[in-house]
Amino acid sequence: MKYTDQQRLQKIYDYSVKLLKTIETLHITSDKLLSDVPSQWLVTTPLYNIGEHVSHLSADFKAAHSTVPWELISGLRHRLVHDYDGTNWNLIVKIIFRDIPILIDQIESYKEKKFER
Repeated sequence: MKYTDQQRLQKIYDYSVKLLKTIETLHITSDKLLSDVPSQWLVTTPLYNIGEHVSHLSADFKAAHSTVPWELISGLRHRLVHDYDGTNWNLIVKIIFRDIPILIDQIESYKEKKFER
């Protein structure tokens, strides 16, 4: 199915918000994420999905919103899928606890209508 940029942006937003809510609900801390394999597996699927949708955003949309590191986000998906044994969990912790909230705020500023949390 081909999605519009707005539809993909909504999906990226939804996956990001659900990821943070799940981490909060399950009390997954930075320390737990560094060592607990089930927690690591839990966070990788939303990160794959975010990266996949980012990779399909139009070049025009990415250029118009160049403050977001789109290539790094889609590159993370590629690394997680193809180099899963080499995952740097310290980096993943920073992405989830520092960068995902920033991404959510950025997407909220781009949207045409208010997203529901």
